[in-house]
Amino acid sequence: MHPDMRIPLPNRNRRQWLIQGGCIAAAALVGLTRKSQAAAGRIRVGMTPAFLHDQHGLLDEWREFMAASLNRPVEFVQRDSYRETMDLLQLEKLEFAWVCDYPYLHLKDTVRLLAVPLYQGRPHYRSYLIVHKDNTTTRSMADLAGSIFAYADPYSNTGYLSPRYEVRQLGRDPATYFRKTFFTWSHRKVVEAVATGLAQGGAVDSYIWETLAHVEPTVTARTRVVWRSPEYGFPPFVSHRSVSAADFRQMQNHLIGTAKTEAGRKLLARLHLDGFTAGSPALYDGVARMMRAFGEA
Repeated sequence: MHPDMRIPLPNRNRRQWLIQGGCIAAAALVGLTRKSQAAAGRIRVGMTPAFLHDQHGLLDEWREFMAASLNRPVEFVQRDSYRETMDLLQLEKLEFAWVCDYPYLHLKDTVRLLAVPLYQGRPHYRSYLIVHKDNTTTRSMADLAGSIFAYADPYSNTGYLSPRYEVRQLGRDPATYFRKTFFTWSHRKVVEAVATGLAQGGAVDSYIWETLAHVEPTVTARTRVVWRSPEYGFPPFVSHRSVSAADFRQMQNHLIGTAKTEAGRKLLARLHLDGFTAGSPALYDGVARMMRAFGEA
């Protein structure tokens, strides 16, 4: 309709129309505010354990369990390397993350220790040195000089730092000790590389090797563990230092309380974990000592 042909509203109707319009606008504004608050309340959690990357159903179940417990939207952010997750934390694109102990120490000025998983009842794990099952002569790292060796990730403790430190303990230089080295970017792929003969030796996370032995025994059956490192603090959950005290406590209480419900215990069983504890930075003193040996801490 042409503007000149509009019928003016009587004053009373105009007032009612303005009130109704104002209410509608206010309601819309409240709705938008709630939506923005919900978006702001979203929690982003970085997930790096390599063996989980093939278990999307388990990750979905875990995310839904966490969101229901926290009563907040939760997004799991998966990356294929520790470095990528570390970068996201430094850019404040993650509130929380499950990282290796090595990246945790690299990021000590960026993150806080939130919780430590309990594996076989304790907050510890080891590095496993593995060879092919048919290799019956290798008994330690000293027998792998001049071999082809598979590392997991340059920011993995058990898959990189620990085996290099073991070579250093032999009085040798890790850079020249092996004939060839390569990264698989996954502990599972280290196992596969050794199992197929692509590498003559490799170093893996004990938790991942033992978990694979349960869920896919044909993979680990072609390898043999020849050496177990001292215990290290288990890969922790961390919080970015910008996370509020309230959000920190909520997530920490959620993780520690996981073992207190039937649904939580079922989820933990699928993760092959027993629960979570608050932990202490002192758990990672052994890793810090190895880092200092390489001038990294």
